[in-house]
Amino acid sequence: MNPQAQELNELLEKENPVVFNALSKRGKEIFFPKKGILGQSAEAKGKQINATIGIAVEDDGSPMRLPSIEKNLSLKPEEIFPYAPSFGKQDLRLAWKEQMMKKNPSLKEPISLPVITNALTHGLSMAGYLFIDENDHIIVPDPFWGNYRLIFEVTYGAKIAPFPSFHNKAFNLQGLDNALEDDGKKIVLFSCPNNPSGYTPTRQEAKKMVEIIKKHAEKKPIILIIDDAYFGLVYKEGIETESFFAPLAHAHKNIIAIKIDGATKEQFAWGLRVGFITFANKDMTKQGLGALEAKAAGAVRGTISNASNLSESLVQKAITSPTFEQEHNEKYGILKRRFLKVEEVLRDKKFDDVLEPFPFNSGYFMCVRLKGGIDAEKVRKELLEKHDTGVIAIQDYIRVAFSSVPEKDIKRLFDNIYNAAVRCKNG
Repeated sequence: MNPQAQELNELLEKENPVVFNALSKRGKEIFFPKKGILGQSAEAKGKQINATIGIAVEDDGSPMRLPSIEKNLSLKPEEIFPYAPSFGKQDLRLAWKEQMMKKNPSLKEPISLPVITNALTHGLSMAGYLFIDENDHIIVPDPFWGNYRLIFEVTYGAKIAPFPSFHNKAFNLQGLDNALEDDGKKIVLFSCPNNPSGYTPTRQEAKKMVEIIKKHAEKKPIILIIDDAYFGLVYKEGIETESFFAPLAHAHKNIIAIKIDGATKEQFAWGLRVGFITFANKDMTKQGLGALEAKAAGAVRGTISNASNLSESLVQKAITSPTFEQEHNEKYGILKRRFLKVEEVLRDKKFDDVLEPFPFNSGYFMCVRLKGGIDAEKVRKELLEKHDTGVIAIQDYIRVAFSSVPEKDIKRLFDNIYNAAVRCKNG
């Protein structure tokens, strides 16, 4: 094992054996290389002649660039063209953490400084890199985002272990309790708001979920991966507005909380690919958290080297802009009005004949189950061919991204789904 990895491992094992033992084989072996090219380049920074870092520069010392690229951008060349650090740009990491604390008032220090990833998928993969071994089981409410299988099963050889999300149109608390019952390390993955159902637990449900997790943590380590891709997009009263990271960051010495979030959906910046991974544990010190940050940055370095400097600069300027909150609230308002329109349309009793909506209250999506054995794939094709309408078919239900449908078209969308479902049922 590399001595730099061994140094981080010894620090973690001394500071927090629970977290150290929860690391995967890869997690134990990874490190951020401070003593090689990166370390030597850091020592040479600011020198009059610097022949260390692998970029090209102009004669004036600025980053070399093509005018055909630069003319389309208004940022300074140094905010665009050089490499960003594998940890991510420090100012953005600090700004994102400050925003995280503001949006989650019950969240307390210490937590790690977020490490920047290439958006949510890469952030989830980095959590897998650090904490998931082959044949580990990942407990996840069903329905869940299909990409979890590629990220965790195909890439890391783990097994998705789903339990039904809902019981009597509420979150399935007993299902979560049962899923955590067995002995041994547990890995739990929550996404709130959920993709694809568009459900976030109520405050009372969230409180009970935390109690269940804390109860089981008395007997076993629990790695809690929190996919906060759609964080903040809650449209109804009584729904939990804080991330599960907040109440569970310091809930028990056996709970390792990992928050994955990003500008992707929160700031409507999907193509910029800027995400964050943040760690917490009740017994974690600043030094231990720093070791986890170094391992995460090492994993980033070993997979993509670093996220985009340009994208990081754009996100930083956005979230520190004095108009950011107003701009975000305007877009949130559009999504909330679309959500409310979906609720209004589905109150029409005619839909009850063939459609059963899943509980939904947040995010980008909602789902309807097709009754009476109607084939979802047939309905999807019928919608394409006869109604000029696209939806996603999953098993026996249909996912509707109301986030991408103007409010004026929502009634027609569900009328089309209803008519296609009736046609498939009768034909």
